[in-house]
Amino acid sequence: MKKIIFTLLLATSLVATGQEKEDKGTFTLSGTVDTYYSTNLSTSDIGTTGILSDVAANGFGLGMANTIFSYEKGKAGIVADLTYGPRANAANAYTGAINQLYAYYNASEKITFTLGQFNTFYGYEVISPAGNFNYSVSYLFNAGPFSHTGLKMDYAASEDLSFMFAVTNPHGVVEGANSTSDDYQLGFQAGYKGQYFNLAYGADGFGDKDVLYLDYTGGFDLSDSFFVGINAAYANSDDADAGYQGFALYLQNAFSDTFSLGLRPEFFTVTSGSDDTTITAFTLSGNTSLTDSLKLITEVRYDTSGDDVIFVGGKDNASGLTIAAVYSF
Repeated sequence: MKKIIFTLLLATSLVATGQEKEDKGTFTLSGTVDTYYSTNLSTSDIGTTGILSDVAANGFGLGMANTIFSYEKGKAGIVADLTYGPRANAANAYTGAINQLYAYYNASEKITFTLGQFNTFYGYEVISPAGNFNYSVSYLFNAGPFSHTGLKMDYAASEDLSFMFAVTNPHGVVEGANSTSDDYQLGFQAGYKGQYFNLAYGADGFGDKDVLYLDYTGGFDLSDSFFVGINAAYANSDDADAGYQGFALYLQNAFSDTFSLGLRPEFFTVTSGSDDTTITAFTLSGNTSLTDSLKLITEVRYDTSGDDVIFVGGKDNASGLTIAAVYSF
């Protein structure tokens, strides 16, 4: 009898312990740290070409520290993505302190609602260098938007097909609040087998209320080692009579488990009235995995334009060498 009672108490204890662990939810911590050396190969007064930073360093420079706290319990969870450093300052409205801060609710296996500030669904490249093959960023990425503050719904129609609908503040509203106006931005995404069509329309937060953003992001594995990524984008405001359009390829080949080489040719045009500014950029990047967590990016970049408005000193081209270390945890 004592053995039976003891067995029942032990079983009850194990069940209670399991429920307690389940109720605690799941906490994860991840992030990145990056730093670099960059030098201009063309002239000393152009500054760092393509480095996402609020400090145009010609020498050693700091990227950013990125720490992501996430917690999930049941159907709901939160993400606090905190950043600090020049790269974060250049891409975030909160002087780099908050990259993302949102709560989400999995209403079903197919539908997820997200409320808060989240990185944009628009474009190929992201703020954290750990998510990009190249260390410097494209003109398409710099044209924005970077992040949105608002509500979005993700719908996974099938394993291959997905949709996203969003209503957000204008992405240029730097304080994350919309108290001075009732302007909003609408977002939409359709994805199929790794190919994404993105659309955003509305106020941009910089004074224009009719800006249309269109974007295609995708890619294909042409072999076991060779990948081609594609990003094409178009933006226009009739009220401002201005916009941009561009196209970039991401040609990447893995020569081994630890070394890959990639070329990013990009063609970008800014329109304003009847004036166009066209820029062409070629970026050759080598990615070397020193450990599972640390990679070295060695990059040579050449930018050119016939319009003497984008390079310091009236030059029509700029070239630079960058060596960056990116650590992920």
